[in-house]
Amino acid sequence: MTRKLFGTDGIRGVANVDPMTGEMAIQLGRAIAHLFKEVKGKHRIVIGKDTRLSGYMLETALASGICSMGADVMLVGPLPTPGIAFITTSMRANAGVVISASHNPYYDNGIKIFSRDGFKLPDKMEKHIEELIFSDNLQSLRPTASEVGKAHRIDDAVGRYVVFLKNTFPNDLTLEGLRIVLDCAHGAAYRVAPTVFEELGAEVIAVGVDPDGENINAGCGSLYPQVISRLVLEKEADLGIALDGDADRIVFVDRHGREVDGDHILAICGLDMLSQARLKKQTLVTTVMSNLGLEKAIQKAGGKIVRTQVGDRYVVEEMLRGGYNLGGEQSGHTIFLDFNTTCDGVLTALQVLAIMVRGGRPLDELAKTMEPLPQVLYNVAVKARKNLSEIPEIQRRIQAIKRSFGQSGRLLIRYSGTEPLLRIMVEGENEATLHQLGQELVALVKKHVGTEDG
Repeated sequence: MTRKLFGTDGIRGVANVDPMTGEMAIQLGRAIAHLFKEVKGKHRIVIGKDTRLSGYMLETALASGICSMGADVMLVGPLPTPGIAFITTSMRANAGVVISASHNPYYDNGIKIFSRDGFKLPDKMEKHIEELIFSDNLQSLRPTASEVGKAHRIDDAVGRYVVFLKNTFPNDLTLEGLRIVLDCAHGAAYRVAPTVFEELGAEVIAVGVDPDGENINAGCGSLYPQVISRLVLEKEADLGIALDGDADRIVFVDRHGREVDGDHILAICGLDMLSQARLKKQTLVTTVMSNLGLEKAIQKAGGKIVRTQVGDRYVVEEMLRGGYNLGGEQSGHTIFLDFNTTCDGVLTALQVLAIMVRGGRPLDELAKTMEPLPQVLYNVAVKARKNLSEIPEIQRRIQAIKRSFGQSGRLLIRYSGTEPLLRIMVEGENEATLHQLGQELVALVKKHVGTEDG
């Protein structure tokens, strides 16, 4: 399905450059309002954002477009993406809109949409929104007089979300005695996350909590775990937690300053839920990027893995289709459908902390339940997205590598859904061999596809 605007996680690009312009945001707002319009009564749409400077511009434009189609807008201001999903369902709104480019630098921005049930839209609905934007079908449907919508702010959105998060943590446990280093990336969780952990009893050493519109993700957050790694050692903390700009992604470091990625977190939570018979159908959902070590750990405990294409919304779609309740990505997106409809960094931290506290085991010990296979990643900046299946030399080499691996390794080549990159992942038992194969494939890509540097 060819789409003009939407990638794997909404629309994203440089702010104030097409398609991330005020003009496009107005059109998008109008299309969203029309798509989710109820037959009876005035419909309401939630708009939230992260801390980027351009959020003001896009928020105003989106609200204008929505109101112009007769819908009311509820503005919640800076709030994590999963918080906006929660507010959308809690307030019984018709839809929710998030203005955020997640882990991207401040000069980028993005827009993603939740339906009234808190789930991201499927490809077909995003395609329909594009058709509405690029057609004249909405021109004759603008209401007038009292039928025009209005906008107002939800002042207690942060408090509502904090209470929700705390209620996902077992009532019989506290975080008393734990020292946590927390990096909020100067992003959407800068108020929410420290409050949650402190109110549950932890000593919190917080960084990345002073947003100025331009410092989101700048040398901090989940892209730079070395920040919390250094502070955990310096402050003798029990663990470190790093969120990304919209706080739907999380990276941990243990008390020794070592990174604990999304695959380890899925293993920790999946094995705990298996042991308590809480993992539905004994199945964990993850993507093709997750390490084979995760699959082996779950299988050894009597469970199984279902894989999807890369993108947390595809993980959620498979969870809903199969009736599963735990899924996620190696990157740190984790979905607990027993609690929320989308990935949630703070909620994930609380589930891991509950396992630590209840079992009296530090994070580094829990992480040993999964032994990852060596995995190397290469990102190649490309000028165009040529169809690799139509390049014989690349296809021959890919098939030869896969045959040589058998069941002991994997190769994955895909274009990024959010950036002009071709991603190459090689996984197996010998890291030196993996690097050799990866560099060989990079050379073939440069030869046949062309790169930004020539």
